Amino acid sequence: MPTLAQARDRRTSVDLVFDHLHKSIVTLELLPGDKISEADIAAQFGVSRQPVRDAFSRLENLNLLMIRPQKATEVKRFSSHEITKSRFVRASVESEVLRRAAKHATALDGALLEASLAHQALVVEAGNYEEFGKLDYVFHENLCKIAKVDFAFEVIAFEKAHVDRLCMLGLAKEDRMPQLLADHRAIAAAVGAGKAEEAVAAGMLHLSRLDATIESIQENNPDYFDD
Repeated sequence: MPTLAQARDRRTSVDLVFDHLHKSIVTLELLPGDKISEADIAAQFGVSRQPVRDAFSRLENLNLLMIRPQKATEVKRFSSHEITKSRFVRASVESEVLRRAAKHATALDGALLEASLAHQALVVEAGNYEEFGKLDYVFHENLCKIAKVDFAFEVIAFEKAHVDRLCMLGLAKEDRMPQLLADHRAIAAAVGAGKAEEAVAAGMLHLSRLDATIESIQENNPDYFDD
């Protein structure tokens, strides 16, 4: 367990506690419904309760923790309603991003996407689904840059954060990463060729890959959901 005894300031302590807990939740080391204690986390990290409380608050804002007065803090369960809302918003924004990316893409942009795909292929071959998840973020961020709407990635990233744990469960399946890489290749090819509607179709198919994961979790682990 990392120690924060040498942290220079409270902000650094908050960031480090937040980063550790965020990773534990998103990678499902901490499962939906698991309880965590301010006092326990503070003791493990060698800090006072205040930075832990602040880190908890940030995680609550990301809809990853449920803080209840006089009760144990709990890792937030999935909400079908919130998942549906986040996926709708992301699909709406990403559709327009892909149309604009196809319109503005240059040869240099195509090379950037190809380099990203090559990196992803290496990670898929190594079976590193956590790293693939990070590269997925970069790929979609690059599409926003190509579309000349960098700000759109803020929306995409915010909504994506609501389903990251579900994505991680999907990526952990052996056959999922090659499928998602193939989707990325189809998106990049359509964008590079200036085919806007083909890019949108490939993008929406890509986002729909999460459907089977959600259905499987609801069937096999209904206690992970709060509705």
